[in-house]
Amino acid sequence: QVNAQGGSGAGGGATGSGFVVDDKGHVITNNHVVADATGTGEIEVVDHQGQVHPVKIVGRSPVYDIAVLLVEDPGNLRPAALGSSQAMRIGESVVAIGSPLGLSSTVTSGIVSALDRPVTTGTQDDSSYINAVQTDAAINPGNSGGPLLDSRGRVIGINTAILRGGGAVGAEGLGFAVPINLASDVARQVLETGRVRRAFIGIQYGDVTPEMAREFGLPVERGIIILAVQPGSPAARAGILRGDIITRMDAAAITSMGDLRRAIRERAPGQEVAFAGVRPDGPFTVRVRLSEQ
Repeated sequence: QVNAQGGSGAGGGATGSGFVVDDKGHVITNNHVVADATGTGEIEVVDHQGQVHPVKIVGRSPVYDIAVLLVEDPGNLRPAALGSSQAMRIGESVVAIGSPLGLSSTVTSGIVSALDRPVTTGTQDDSSYINAVQTDAAINPGNSGGPLLDSRGRVIGINTAILRGGGAVGAEGLGFAVPINLASDVARQVLETGRVRRAFIGIQYGDVTPEMAREFGLPVERGIIILAVQPGSPAARAGILRGDIITRMDAAAITSMGDLRRAIRERAPGQEVAFAGVRPDGPFTVRVRLSEQ
């Protein structure tokens, strides 16, 4: 259980969850659990035996909604076993562990309902875009940051969000987790360098909608339209032009701004990606080597 004094927590509380990832006492949780707790002594974790441990923030990434904490005296805390989110299959059994509504060491069960589900988390001003693992295991405020486990007890995701229904209450059976492969990479970068490297392409863009396509006679009804290209950016060097419409990045369809944000954030600086789309003189394909933002 992660208690962050003044933190935003999951669903407006100051309590979340987390898990130990190594024998040095590092704990992974969601950034939104500890986002507002910046002072000394404002964060503590409570282990399964009820022992309270003071912690400090090692680093955090609002973009990926991940924070890494350090328990100053880990004692007998044992790290969780990590699995692979890429090995998950729809229909596979999972369990979520956390402290929903402050009820510590709560376990709920379900299945993987979907993979690569586009989800936005965080606040309106500091949103994170992820391709999440969707599960029908019950997830409630206070579960944020806790592990989603496979049937062998290995962490395959970090419980992060629930889909809101028409009111303030979350819709039943619609929970989302950050894939552990992504979370592990973010945590590794934080521990090794103190920061998280983000890929950069150098474009401003907007959604292409069917209404826009009809109004302006565009050749596609879904995609993103390039509004501006930053001089000297990877996009400019690759030949992407203002007015281009992008419909694919590598093998993935790009139908909205969120699709592109998530696709870029899953890539590392230095990687090369292929964009396909249309422009006034016909279809085009370009290869872009991403730089660092």
